[in-house]
Amino acid sequence: MDNSAISIRTHDRRWAILGVLCLSLLVAVIDNTIVNVALPTLSRDLQATTGQLQWIVDAYTLVFAGLLLTAGTLGDRRGRKGALLIGLGIFAAGSLAASLTTTADQLILARAVMGTGAAFVMPATLSILTNVFTDARERAGAIALWAAVSGLAIALGPVTGGLLLQHFGWGSIFLVNLPFLGIALVAGAILIPRFAPDASHHHIDVAGAVLSIVGLGAIVWGLIEAPTRGWTDPLIVGSFAFGVVVLALFVRHELRTAEPMLQLRWFANGRFSAASVSIMLLFFALTGFIFGVTQYLQAVKGYSALAAGIRTLPFAVAVMVWAPLSAKLAERFGTKLMVSGGLSVFGIGLLVAATLTTTSGYGLVVVSMVLMGSGMGLAMAPATDSVMGALPAEEAGVGSAVNDTTRELGATLGVAVGGSAIASVYSPKIAAALAGQPIPPSAAAIAKHSIEGALAVAQQAGPRADALVPLARHAFTQGLRLDSLIAAGVVFLGAAVAARWLPARAGQEAPAAGPLVTDATVDAVGAAPEEAPVAEPAPSLVRS
Repeated sequence: MDNSAISIRTHDRRWAILGVLCLSLLVAVIDNTIVNVALPTLSRDLQATTGQLQWIVDAYTLVFAGLLLTAGTLGDRRGRKGALLIGLGIFAAGSLAASLTTTADQLILARAVMGTGAAFVMPATLSILTNVFTDARERAGAIALWAAVSGLAIALGPVTGGLLLQHFGWGSIFLVNLPFLGIALVAGAILIPRFAPDASHHHIDVAGAVLSIVGLGAIVWGLIEAPTRGWTDPLIVGSFAFGVVVLALFVRHELRTAEPMLQLRWFANGRFSAASVSIMLLFFALTGFIFGVTQYLQAVKGYSALAAGIRTLPFAVAVMVWAPLSAKLAERFGTKLMVSGGLSVFGIGLLVAATLTTTSGYGLVVVSMVLMGSGMGLAMAPATDSVMGALPAEEAGVGSAVNDTTRELGATLGVAVGGSAIASVYSPKIAAALAGQPIPPSAAAIAKHSIEGALAVAQQAGPRADALVPLARHAFTQGLRLDSLIAAGVVFLGAAVAARWLPARAGQEAPAAGPLVTDATVDAVGAAPEEAPVAEPAPSLVRS
């Protein structure tokens, strides 16, 4: 069958394909946050220690971030449809295993398997999208919907987890993935075309894959463990140093090898690098705030897990309102203004959150979340479109993986730094308050470790700890305010980066090095404009 007929058929079903991609993305992203509300239940039912609880959350993120570049490259070289379907299958197997585990260590391993599947799913969704939507305007709109679903999933995690825990056991938060994954697998196998692998590359960059996994893994592990062990702990410092050295070797290898996994010359393009940095700093600020505010709603304001989750919905609503509109706004006002302006609005929301007190009403939380959701909705889709639009179509998989890796690294760093900021305020205040009080040292240690621990100690100690609850809530709120201020500073830095280096519109800067393919070339899927350098053909669409 000729390629023209294939292109018409694919064009006709592109929106159905987008639905499959967004469903796959929703499941992968929602598992970043759905497990958080189940931690008290897991601690009780599995007798999990604090360290084990942390790894139940972070095993997913660590494997996810560490494998993204490799998974994106394999998708480009061996087929993106196959990468997506394999990732969905691995994710389903991990979800089923997680629901059946009986120990904390088993659950940690199952979460790592889920992270492996997600690493194949997420870059495949964005790379397939950029190849199916060949018109620049439609592609920007599709990416806006993709970004809206991503933001919605982050906020829906706590709501979904709280709702399931209220009616079912903790295994339900993993079993709920299976019907959606099944739909995505079947629909994806039927609807998504098979893209011919990148014919310009004949070998997998095994050395680059190993170096990137080891280097990113070491840094992410250090970020995860630093709040518990301390940022100056020799093991943490050693992990960071080792990761930096390995990533330096990765850069050296990629510059010298004939077929690199990651084209480092992409970062000489301001559109690509400024947008990538903006996304990373946005997710740093977002996850750092969510980490603190979900605890604030439950431990300080006294809401249940479900009620607290529901109260994060204004953020999701704001994202869903503005993200679909961001493509048209960027077309009218320019990408630079939309990304820098969106990040600034997000930062203003964080400044509002930095005024929260123990007696603040929920209205102040709503204002901060609406501002943050609006800012994210305005900025994320244009930034993502800038990352993908700056790349050749045949490199969409690894380009998407770079985009996703910046998100995950930003998210991991945001939780680590946000948690450290809260702990740096909370723990000393509680230690000072408990000094000389008739509370056993073991109970005092629990109270200093977390606000949930302080509330549990106060409940067991009775009248001897009457003053502990208001002190703990005040100390935690002070820590959340510091967390919000740090996040605001970081996201305003992202706004400055976008304002300084992100071009106002595509094509307004020349590539700094190498024949970087233009947006017009990508949009034409292999047909270069008359005045543009002719690039290598994009991958053809072959019947599934």
